[in-house]
Amino acid sequence: VIMNKLLVNISRGFLKMLSLFPLKFHYFMGGILSWLIGKVGKYRYSVVLVNLSRSFPQKKYGEIKRIARDFYRHLGDIIAETIWFSGSSHKRVHKSNIVSVANPELVSEYFNNSPSMTVLSTHCGNWELLGGFLGYRTPSGEKIAIQEEDIRVVYKKLSSPVSDEVFKRNRVAPLERVGTSCEIESMNILRHAVSNRDKRLVYIYPTDQAPYWKAGKHPIGEFMHQQTNVMLGSVGVACKLSHSVMYMKMRRVERGRYEMTLIPICRNASEMTPEQIMRKYYDLLEQEINETPHNWLWTHKRWK
Repeated sequence: VIMNKLLVNISRGFLKMLSLFPLKFHYFMGGILSWLIGKVGKYRYSVVLVNLSRSFPQKKYGEIKRIARDFYRHLGDIIAETIWFSGSSHKRVHKSNIVSVANPELVSEYFNNSPSMTVLSTHCGNWELLGGFLGYRTPSGEKIAIQEEDIRVVYKKLSSPVSDEVFKRNRVAPLERVGTSCEIESMNILRHAVSNRDKRLVYIYPTDQAPYWKAGKHPIGEFMHQQTNVMLGSVGVACKLSHSVMYMKMRRVERGRYEMTLIPICRNASEMTPEQIMRKYYDLLEQEINETPHNWLWTHKRWK
């Protein structure tokens, strides 16, 4: 345990030291890294090509290769941004304008008028930046009604305790008052949500993975031209507790700038089935992927 804590502190200290360099420096290094993993090491290259070919059967091989090339460039940028983010504060995140929230008024309205809110996120854009959610700019300069202590980020625990703690701390780096206390392991979420049902909270779930073996597989039909199984735990909790549900879209505007939009799925999840909510979620995700194909995490084995 002592050794794990020491390794966590060393890793975090090293990341914080690296994060002091400007974002442009990290993008330069990220460009080299993307070349190494995409061109030289060909990290999961066959997985990427198979995923893209099956998802876009109408595209020619040259188009598939171009999307793959753009994806690896994007992956390098994700790593660069994540390292820079690890030492960020609210002020630094806000000043950088790396992410803007397009519709804060609607987000606040849904939050204020439901028992709690479930937000279904994706692996589009840079999901590692979600911890800065409350520090991002809005078009009107208006603050979102949600406070730091209202946020709960649901995650799957990593097998390495050191990596798990490092990534947890990195994802919530700008949340100065809350820190890692906002992270809830997926196996504990139902108990936590029920015991805190008298509090108005926001639960953020990464939702587009292949089902964990303990979670059960639930078919919802086609997604990206492939029969797809999903997990229903996140929306199952929302249905039981009458949460509002929103889809988190993260569009890359240009290098160093993302636009986050929360799209309503329903005001009261108890009026829909978990399958209906997930079908709507995957329809929105498919639309987002079709708009910017390289913007999704094509290295993960979504269809097993």
